[in-house]
Amino acid sequence: MTGTDSYLQSLLLANPLQEPVFRRVVRALNLPPGSQGLDVGCGIGLQALLLAEAVGPDGHVTGVDMSPEFLVYARDLAEKAGISEQVSFLEGDMNNLPFNDDAFDWVWSANCAGYAPGEPLPLLKELARVVKPGGSVIILAWSSQQLLPGYPVLEAHLNATSSGIAPFAEGTAPELHFPRMMGWFRRAGMEEVTARTFAGDVCAPLSGEIRSTLIALLEMRWVDVGAELSEEDWAEYQQLCMPESPGLLRVLHVFDVSGVGEWVNAFWWGIT
Repeated sequence: MTGTDSYLQSLLLANPLQEPVFRRVVRALNLPPGSQGLDVGCGIGLQALLLAEAVGPDGHVTGVDMSPEFLVYARDLAEKAGISEQVSFLEGDMNNLPFNDDAFDWVWSANCAGYAPGEPLPLLKELARVVKPGGSVIILAWSSQQLLPGYPVLEAHLNATSSGIAPFAEGTAPELHFPRMMGWFRRAGMEEVTARTFAGDVCAPLSGEIRSTLIALLEMRWVDVGAELSEEDWAEYQQLCMPESPGLLRVLHVFDVSGVGEWVNAFWWGIT
């Protein structure tokens, strides 16, 4: 399996946790029926389908992504959902979008825009460029908490690793920290900037689907963290969280008995 295939499978496995929260976000946005929207970094199209559902049969959502493999999968999903006429997918770079000025009523980017290290202002201005005056730019960031109920110290140490605090990078200026995105929007000249946080959780009894999702999420959450942990933390992490470890069943059992896992999606939006 290639790296792209593996990541695609991870996106599918994580979706049972993410989709309910994304649906709540989309409802809160109250996108105008019949509007034309852009999903930047659309991946395999999961959110594009939700957005198309929200704007109705008279609306249209265009997804753009740099991965042609993801776009093939996205088109297949749209066809299976019977909404191929309401969505389209194009290959492109979010820093240089292949669209004219004022082409869309709104633009959405989940877990993509703002993640790469660097100055966010040019990207925000590029997103705003393709939105009509009075339209919205919407950016979302996903995080997870309480994945190891009963092991708060280990989880705190894991969350302090480079992988655990992504999309932040060591040495990044405070102004470029993701939670300060409202300032980015204002610097980009947008008005009526809003920030909201949505949270979802799971607890016992866990379905087989959610168990598989949790395993995938543990694999994605803390990547290559061994060098940043103490020997004791690394040994405990391997015992508890590696897919081949018997200890993983212990973590899932904690969820089954009394655990609560929380997944948080914060979004910022501004009016152009």
